[in-house]
Amino acid sequence: MKQFFSKLRDRDVAQLIGKQLRIGVIVSSAIVLTGGIIYLSRHGHEQPFYHDFTGVLEGLNNFKGIWQGVLKNRGMNIIQLGVVLLIATPILRVALSVITFLIEKDYLYVGITLLVLGIIMFSMLGGLVG
Repeated sequence: MKQFFSKLRDRDVAQLIGKQLRIGVIVSSAIVLTGGIIYLSRHGHEQPFYHDFTGVLEGLNNFKGIWQGVLKNRGMNIIQLGVVLLIATPILRVALSVITFLIEKDYLYVGITLLVLGIIMFSMLGGLVG
């Protein structure tokens, strides 16, 4: 395992991170498109009702609810899953950066990147608690 990491070069790591970003965007876009097609095929004929603001529908504001709706093939939940994956893509990039800085033994950037990752996670999870 150690030999594998020692053979990685900066260019290889940059290509890996770039590929991860591309794949994340493509996969999340395909999921959103699929959810959109399902939603429009079931609800495209309905008239919108804009008189009352209903806010976020139950089951779309937490991952458990999103996943349950995806398993039931609900279009809005599939769209929401695609959006969550799109948001997770750059966060995964930051996590991969921590690993690459560890491999390079650049501990200053490991600390800075962990701080950034911690701030992102605190901001996301802090909204769920309160």
